Amino acid sequence: MRITSRLVTPFIQVYGIYVILHGHLSPGGGFSGGAIFGASLILIALSFNLEAGVKQISHQTASILESGGVLGFLLTGLVAIIFGGNYLANQAAGFPIGQAGELFSAGAILIITVFVGIKVASTIVTLFYNIIEGEK
Repeated sequence: MRITSRLVTPFIQVYGIYVILHGHLSPGGGFSGGAIFGASLILIALSFNLEAGVKQISHQTASILESGGVLGFLLTGLVAIIFGGNYLANQAAGFPIGQAGELFSAGAILIITVFVGIKVASTIVTLFYNIIEGEK
C-alpha cells in the first residue's frame, strides 16, 4: 500500500490540479478537483501514518487555506463590484475573456474555481484531521 500510494499520489495531485484548471472547458471544476486533491493528501496519511500526512499539510495550514479560499472567492466578487459590475461579474467587470477553448478563456471563472478548489481540498483535509483527533 505504501509503495503504491507513494507512486500514485503525485499523479492524483496533478490530475486534481488539471480538473480545477480545466473546469470551465470540460466536466470538473473547483469542487471536483479539490476533492481529488484533498483525497490524495488523506491517502498519504492513511498509507503511512498521521505524522506523514501532517508533513504534507498540517491542520493549521489546512485551516488557513480554507479561510484563504473563501476570502479569495469573496475578493474576486468585490473586484467585480469595484470595477462597476455585479458581484462575481465576469466580462462586465473587465476580466479578460480570451479565446474560447483556451485555458485562460473564462475570465473570473478560472480564478473562482481555483479558490473553490483550494477551499474544498483544505476542508476535506480539515475534516479528516478533526475526525482523527476526535477518535483519540
